[in-house]
Amino acid sequence: MRVGFVFTNFNDAQITGEAVRSIVRDKSRHELKIVIVDNGSNQENLALLEKIAEENSIVSLICNPTNIGYFRGLNLGISYLRRCDQPYEHMVIGNNDLVFPTDFIEMLNRNEDQLDRFAVIAPDIVTMDGEHQNPHVIKDVGKFRESIYDLYYSNYFVASLIRRISDATRKITKRKDEEQFRVAQTITQGYGACYIVGPLFFKYFETLWAPTFFYHEELFLSKQLESKGLKTLYEPSIAVSHHTKTTMSRFPSRKKWELGREAHKEYRKYRKSPFKIVRLFK
Repeated sequence: MRVGFVFTNFNDAQITGEAVRSIVRDKSRHELKIVIVDNGSNQENLALLEKIAEENSIVSLICNPTNIGYFRGLNLGISYLRRCDQPYEHMVIGNNDLVFPTDFIEMLNRNEDQLDRFAVIAPDIVTMDGEHQNPHVIKDVGKFRESIYDLYYSNYFVASLIRRISDATRKITKRKDEEQFRVAQTITQGYGACYIVGPLFFKYFETLWAPTFFYHEELFLSKQLESKGLKTLYEPSIAVSHHTKTTMSRFPSRKKWELGREAHKEYRKYRKSPFKIVRLFK
């Protein structure tokens, strides 16, 4: 297999280095390529990323002068891999705070038929605390929960109150989709930290649909796939570890809420208008 990896980085070079090391320790016969897309990090982090690229021949570094966002950053790496003399049609894309098991490429190899049959594969993403983050949304987000999102993004102080209530009642209010982490199945949305995209995706699309800077990427990807009648498969036999909350933890809470509000406005434009989505991708 020829497998490309794409990560975005923002002032998090040490964590990115851990992800790279977990990949390069694979000594299998497969051909691997890693693209790190830096989103305007400081000079100290850039220097460390340059050192990582110098020490690992399979690593390429793309440096943006500013932070262009998550999916938009991934798209630069995807385009880079697609322009190679032999384009990479199997790509692992996601956060820089992932750690891959030593047999990860063999996991992909054993599932090569699935990688070709489905446009996107969502792996079993397991936090360092042992929490499973997939399957993220199996069927759909209910209307009641969406009304809570509308209320959450109506006012910052209301959002703070909802957050406190949510934290206090998490055992009751948390969605139960992730409890099915042992079951392979088609799902509506995979958790945004990691996806595996294959030839079927690139048959219809050049890159990911990225209308926002951050947030709701899962929904936008699901709508992009839906526009062509494609599905995401959750495959528990492919697993990665996830540090969680590294890059976004650097944003002040008010700033994160504002980014989420802008993404929610965009989300609401398309959530109830599937025909508009179809027109976008003709």
